[in-house]
Amino acid sequence: MRVGKEKCCAVNREAISKINNGRNHEVNHAKRQTDVIDKMIMVRGESFLMGTNEEDVFPADGEGPARQVTVDDFYIDQHTVTNREFQLFIKDTNYKTDAEHFGWSFVFQYFLSSYISKKVTQRVQQTPWWVVVEGAYWKQPEGPDSQINDRMDHPVVHISWHDALAYCRWAGKRLPTEAEWEFAARGGLEQNRYPWGNELTPTGRYYCNIWQGTFPHINTKEDGFVGTAPAISFPQNGYGLYNMAGNVWEWCADWFSKDHDLNFERYNPIGPKTGKSRVMRGGSYLCHEQYCDRYRVAARTANTPDSSSGNVGFRCVRDC
Repeated sequence: MRVGKEKCCAVNREAISKINNGRNHEVNHAKRQTDVIDKMIMVRGESFLMGTNEEDVFPADGEGPARQVTVDDFYIDQHTVTNREFQLFIKDTNYKTDAEHFGWSFVFQYFLSSYISKKVTQRVQQTPWWVVVEGAYWKQPEGPDSQINDRMDHPVVHISWHDALAYCRWAGKRLPTEAEWEFAARGGLEQNRYPWGNELTPTGRYYCNIWQGTFPHINTKEDGFVGTAPAISFPQNGYGLYNMAGNVWEWCADWFSKDHDLNFERYNPIGPKTGKSRVMRGGSYLCHEQYCDRYRVAARTANTPDSSSGNVGFRCVRDC
């Protein structure tokens, strides 16, 4: 059981007491001209053990118990949605993200320029490395003096659950259920800690983009990256999927609950009917073994649907 490492590298808007004012998230659901299953992987569904019975987990996150669940076949994006792909959606629909609607988003202090740092007036009290940056959104990930021209193949970030859902609808896809996401992340392995096995660095090699060094001040960049890595980075898992651990948190369709009713539906489960926050899986480049090692396959967290930050993105699925 985890003691003294309860914080997660996710942050929500309620920490700053800003409330969504009922914005309409509908978009023009234009159909892409390309095949919607382009670059998707078909995963053959079956029964698997979801969750974990390991002792070294976060009980408050509802990582356990391990339970048998069955999912049908589905297609899943080989990698997270990139800045290039999200830009196509924006150009086609003129959609405005939640971060743009609010006028700000959360940025990790490590990436702020001296100019932006001087303008910061709000930090999250319990995790002061998260700061409110006016004008931060997917196209300006560190604020108004930043851009993504050299990161078009990186995961799009500062994406809320609402934004991810809007993109999925435009693309003729949907967000994965939590069960689908975990089944895909396991890559055919049963109850392993990571998508590639039980060792974090087999033969001394990193298989994901996480924090090395002393969090939150020193990142030794042993995996090759400080912030996001390109969406196609590191070895694929057994199903041919990239970055199912680390890099960016990925939104799922489900409402979050830490309790799992073992008598509840086990065939294509969709989670609770209602809730306050939506599930996120996979961890991010800010996860660290001494702070937030939620890059394990069974690890999970949640956030309010309107929240966004510089380490949250998504990938899509589609029914077969």
